[in-house]
Amino acid sequence: MKKLINAPDRVLTESLAGFAAAHADIVSLGAEDKFVRRRELQPGKVALISGGGSGHEPLHAGFVGRGMLDAACPGQVFTSPTPDQMVAAVEAVDTGNGCLFIVKNYEGDVMNFQMAADIAGKAVETVVTDDDVAVERSTWSTGRRGVAGTLVVEKIVGAAAEQGASLSQLKTLGEQMNRQTRSMGVALTSCTVPAAGKPTFTLGDDEMELGVGIHGEPGRRRVKLSSADAIADEMVGAIVKDLTPPSGAEALLLVNGFGGTPAMELYLMVNSALRVLRGKGVRVSRYLTGSYVTSLDMAGCSITVSLLDDVQRKLWDAPVHTAALRWGT
Repeated sequence: MKKLINAPDRVLTESLAGFAAAHADIVSLGAEDKFVRRRELQPGKVALISGGGSGHEPLHAGFVGRGMLDAACPGQVFTSPTPDQMVAAVEAVDTGNGCLFIVKNYEGDVMNFQMAADIAGKAVETVVTDDDVAVERSTWSTGRRGVAGTLVVEKIVGAAAEQGASLSQLKTLGEQMNRQTRSMGVALTSCTVPAAGKPTFTLGDDEMELGVGIHGEPGRRRVKLSSADAIADEMVGAIVKDLTPPSGAEALLLVNGFGGTPAMELYLMVNSALRVLRGKGVRVSRYLTGSYVTSLDMAGCSITVSLLDDVQRKLWDAPVHTAALRWGT
């Protein structure tokens, strides 16, 4: 294993310290590194809190800031944060109008965030994301996994929160965006968890895992490596079949790298995915390309398609200023 680390048991704390220093104008660390919070809160705004296991950076801490999250709770690598982290985050960022938890559909995350909501003693609602069409159930989750579509939910709900939407309105919007979002991933190599020191799984030089999860969980099947166009045909085909968009539907296309994929290949996948979507009558009006929901050093990518209406498109376009996403004024 070759990684830029000092010791496996210090990876998270030292990474968080560097992140907070590099983005001190946007975020600050909570006590005992329990959460990353927005440095300047907007009084009266519903607070958005997310989190999950580390190793998916910039998700979630990289999306803390104006127009997205108010706090993110990082667990150890691929391990859910504990309820006391979320409770501490609620106490730090709730300005009086409640908090919305945005939680990926993994059993540990869902259970711990629910425990935190019960303990917090404040107005807390939850949106669970489950956009992965690859498998209906895995050892990590009951039902579909929450993957890169979580970013889309956080951005659109975050914009609405910034504009003063109520807790109930934000929950409804988040659930609606989750229903309008589907994703699927492909792995070309495994990731290596620092504490394990070896790849999570093994792929041959001529193999790929279709439908892989963001922790390296198995997907639909292991197959021979094929062209980008063929990969896009299968992944986008599965997404559209499940999403069933009406002809001429407007959509956001997110091509997300897993941590070890060059930008050149990601943009090539944008081209391939766009060809398939156009052929199926989907009109892509918004794009996001890059490594945003990663799996440490895994090579591969995921494709996410989110249907948009006029309101949701404007919320996507609304200003955002975080470590990982920045646009607008």
